[in-house]
Amino acid sequence: MEFELLKTSENSRARAGIITTDHGKIETPIFMPVGTAGSVKGIHTRDLHEDINAQIILGNTYHLYLRPGIDVIEKAGGLHKFNRWNGPILTDSGGYQVFSLGDIRKLSEEGARFQSHIDGSYHMFTPENVMDIQRSIGADIIMAFDECSPGDADYNYAKNSLELTQRWLERCFVQFNKTEPKYGYRQSLFPIVQGNTFEDLRKTAVAHVKNFDADGYAIGGLSVGEAEEIMYEMTEVCTIDLPSNKPRYLMGVGTPLNILESIERGIDMFDCVMPTRNGRNGMLFTSKGIINIKNKKWENDHSPIDEDEHSFVDQYSKSYLRHLIISNEMLGAQIASQHNLAFYLWLVKTARQKVIAGIFESWKREMVIKLKERL
Repeated sequence: MEFELLKTSENSRARAGIITTDHGKIETPIFMPVGTAGSVKGIHTRDLHEDINAQIILGNTYHLYLRPGIDVIEKAGGLHKFNRWNGPILTDSGGYQVFSLGDIRKLSEEGARFQSHIDGSYHMFTPENVMDIQRSIGADIIMAFDECSPGDADYNYAKNSLELTQRWLERCFVQFNKTEPKYGYRQSLFPIVQGNTFEDLRKTAVAHVKNFDADGYAIGGLSVGEAEEIMYEMTEVCTIDLPSNKPRYLMGVGTPLNILESIERGIDMFDCVMPTRNGRNGMLFTSKGIINIKNKKWENDHSPIDEDEHSFVDQYSKSYLRHLIISNEMLGAQIASQHNLAFYLWLVKTARQKVIAGIFESWKREMVIKLKERL
């Protein structure tokens, strides 16, 4: 994988670049639609590519490992052939999903033992087998296995958790370096910077991951319950010291406002379930503000969902979409999800254009006001 940094803003850390993978180029900053089980919920791969303009999507190691299973994906020739997505794919390591299982998982030096949320069966994730699983899934970018400490963890817990993550990271790279990709194209391993909300731990984590000279670096353990300002502060602590010639990925973030604030602090890559999850529940993000389409005020509003028309689905009326959502029609969830994803991709593409033009900060100030509006 290669990364070319094209422009850095003179007035902030906002950047524009290009990531090159064997499955294509990715213009940064970029938002990556989440395809947890190998599909972005309700969206055809054709529409992801041609309408939403997605350049890279995510798969989830934990979910794909449990269902359909690695054997099925290997026999298909990897996830790209299984789900018919020809662009780049990133897989997370499953660490966050194991963390979220709470009482049905147990951490040790070896790894994480957990029960499946599907049938209660017991499984073990280790740094080694998570590398092997992601080799089999075949993503272009794979993530190191880490522990995501709770947002309210105290200092001692966060410190011990970070040290465990660091030891696991070393084992991830040993296993990664002694194995080969399975489907004839290169894979890149990103370390994850942990450290909770403690500045010294974050700096320690950054110093450690830099030892591996990876193709890119992720920042994890944020947007898990801490205040937004703390999230921004920790993001900036990390981006100050992370290599400028490698992409930076802020995991699991977030709202359109979060994304603009994080771009300003030097982040290149984002993912979040929010555009599809909130869309299924009737929340639409637009450049003029947030719409709760379930509100009665939209019942007889026959204007387009979004006059800016980021997607072909924006031609439907607000009244029609409200009818579909209220009626629990599948098409309603599809339309809302497709609109939100198209808006997110428009947002990061426009941010990129503004960075290159040298006017990102002034544009961002105007957008922040609009994005906070409840229509």
